[in-house]
Amino acid sequence: MTSHAPAAPFVSAGAADRTISRPLIPRARGTRRAQWNIAATAVIWATSLFVAALWVAGGGVQSLLAGGGETLTTLGRITGLVSANLLLYQVLLMARVPLFERGFGRDAITRMHRWVGFWSFWLLLAHIVLLVLGYAVTAGVNPLAQAWDFVWNYPGMLLATAGTALLVMIVATSIRRARRRLRYESWHLLHLYGYLGVGLAIPHMLWTGADFLTYPLATVYWWTLWALVAASVIVFRVAAPLWRSWRHDIRVHQVVRDGTSGVVVRMRGRRLERLGARGGQFFVWRFLDGAGWTRGHPLSLATDPSRGELVVAAKMVGDGTQRLASLRPGTRVLVEGPFGHLTGDVRKGRKLLMLGAGAGVSPLLSILESEPYAPGEAILVTRDHTDEDALRTDAVADLVRRRGLRHFRLIGPRLPEGSTWLPAAHADWRGADLIRHLAPDLEDYDVFVCGPLPWMSAVRADLDAAGIRADRVHTEAFTI
Repeated sequence: MTSHAPAAPFVSAGAADRTISRPLIPRARGTRRAQWNIAATAVIWATSLFVAALWVAGGGVQSLLAGGGETLTTLGRITGLVSANLLLYQVLLMARVPLFERGFGRDAITRMHRWVGFWSFWLLLAHIVLLVLGYAVTAGVNPLAQAWDFVWNYPGMLLATAGTALLVMIVATSIRRARRRLRYESWHLLHLYGYLGVGLAIPHMLWTGADFLTYPLATVYWWTLWALVAASVIVFRVAAPLWRSWRHDIRVHQVVRDGTSGVVVRMRGRRLERLGARGGQFFVWRFLDGAGWTRGHPLSLATDPSRGELVVAAKMVGDGTQRLASLRPGTRVLVEGPFGHLTGDVRKGRKLLMLGAGAGVSPLLSILESEPYAPGEAILVTRDHTDEDALRTDAVADLVRRRGLRHFRLIGPRLPEGSTWLPAAHADWRGADLIRHLAPDLEDYDVFVCGPLPWMSAVRADLDAAGIRADRVHTEAFTI
């Protein structure tokens, strides 16, 4: 390996302009987070085991051993029960319920939502196929004739068929290859039909599902779960955001261009500190500027929210972000949040190593503005394809001057293999060696990583190779 320094660094050891004496990790916050996690996990396990108990109590094990049509039918029952439970949890996980937001964090919830969604869908298909075959074998009829009889002659099945078609559409457009072909706004609008699909599936459970109605306790369970899901969507996705936005009267204060492809939106309001936001977190923003205002923009805070304003920065890569540049001062803003665990609360060490690509630099800057560190104890590495793509350069320069931040820029086309998070100009470096070169005492650092998912995965691999402990690496993804 050729021995040379990282490309185009600029470093300043200017003294910090303030002294912060608060502890790095408030013990109470760490304890509360663990308690929320235990509570959320317990709820999911308890309900899942209850569904299995319903199947067993209904003679599921005996039917499973009976063979023939009875075995197929009972397998159809259990796949349907589990699918229904997962389908409702899929909605509940994305309803911004505090129990799950505080217990798992947005990154974990996003992964769970995707995993639960696909499993509920495949179990739903298995439920349909197994029941059709089970009834057909028992009655001695053609499976296609049995399927037709289900749809047209069983109560609620026409609605369930329509709901299944909607869920098929949602799953098909959620496959990564298909989703890349859709604009985010179009995909998000299609995804909302999932609520309608779930709603259309419920009536046939009440009218034809013995496992839902045979036992009073089962009936209470399902009605309670459905009511909680519906109430959670209404309260946490609609009522709470409307109330908080009205209460704080959040409005656009200023819109400025950020380099050649970025935009910065500054917002102000009443008592914004009561939102409880922290550097590194994000909100879902809706700007009431005309048609299309219902589309939410999941954007991270770009500055320390304790400064009395909320600031976001974005690259203008789609219709939604292009609209940000045309916002006018005074435009009302609806917000959902704050969300996310990518904050200074997770710190365990004294020093900070921040690795950001593109718009992923913004939440890292808000953490750097709000967290305590001595001059030279924080490193920011930014990755851009070209020099013109860089965002928030003025904010970075300000942190270098005021707080003694060390900043290294990595610019250029990516490496085709190896450490693909690096530019081709660093082809002689191994990623793990470059990380150790920047932070020789890596054991003293907490590492925050934010950027596109493939880029973050490549960084994580080299951080592992560099030997840093997994609990010192903090990432958060906001895509489904």
